[in-house]
Amino acid sequence: MKTVLLKTLITALFVISCKTDKQNNTKTKAPQEQSEKASAINNNQKSLKSQLDAKKEASKLKTDPTTKKVFKEGIESVVKSGVLENALKVGEIAPNFKLSNALGETIDLYTYLKKGKVVLTWYRGGWCPYCNITLQQLQQELPNFKKNSAQLIALTPELPDKSLSTSEKHDLKFEVLSDVGNKVAKQYGIVFKLTDEVAKIYNQFFSIVDFNGDASNELPLAATYIIDQDGKIIYAFLDADYRNRAEPSELTEVLEKASTSK
Repeated sequence: MKTVLLKTLITALFVISCKTDKQNNTKTKAPQEQSEKASAINNNQKSLKSQLDAKKEASKLKTDPTTKKVFKEGIESVVKSGVLENALKVGEIAPNFKLSNALGETIDLYTYLKKGKVVLTWYRGGWCPYCNITLQQLQQELPNFKKNSAQLIALTPELPDKSLSTSEKHDLKFEVLSDVGNKVAKQYGIVFKLTDEVAKIYNQFFSIVDFNGDASNELPLAATYIIDQDGKIIYAFLDADYRNRAEPSELTEVLEKASTSK
């Protein structure tokens, strides 16, 4: 009899212990899941500038002094090239262009303008980490562009198969067009030539010759324009430093103001 009672008592204690552990695990797991979700939300809410600044700081720690000097001189070379002065500015008329998308469809800028404003942006290539961060942020801001009857078009000197890979990688829901040879970018006056030293590093680590299909070592500024339906440029972001980009939320503000002013 005593043996039976002892076994019953041990079993009861074991069951209580398991329930307690399960409850404790549930209580511990819930805050962890909430923390992870909150972290993801916070990352999405960070400004593009803050993310690019974080990337800059991380790159500084990994880059040797000689390479830093080469990149610094590369940016200075862009400034001296006069590209910032030659680029199209606010108030000027945006040249029309026709480029094929990944599906082989012809994208005509002026046809798009019949539907509403266009946010036109350039990225250097899928090999550029600053470009990838920017594309992701533009994708997140896309619904706000559409609320203001604006379409987003991104241009790149990458070959079509490379630009398609970039678009698929980031699950982009806007047009990404290959401007091979920077033909359209040259119409907008935003093309510059890399210094020999920068070109050597880019080709050594990223092989931009393979990405772009030529050895011109020419790239566009990471420019962004907002074009009104009459073809006039109402916003222009131009910067010699490829690490700086137009803030997507500011683009939305410009679109909202333009809509309310009419």
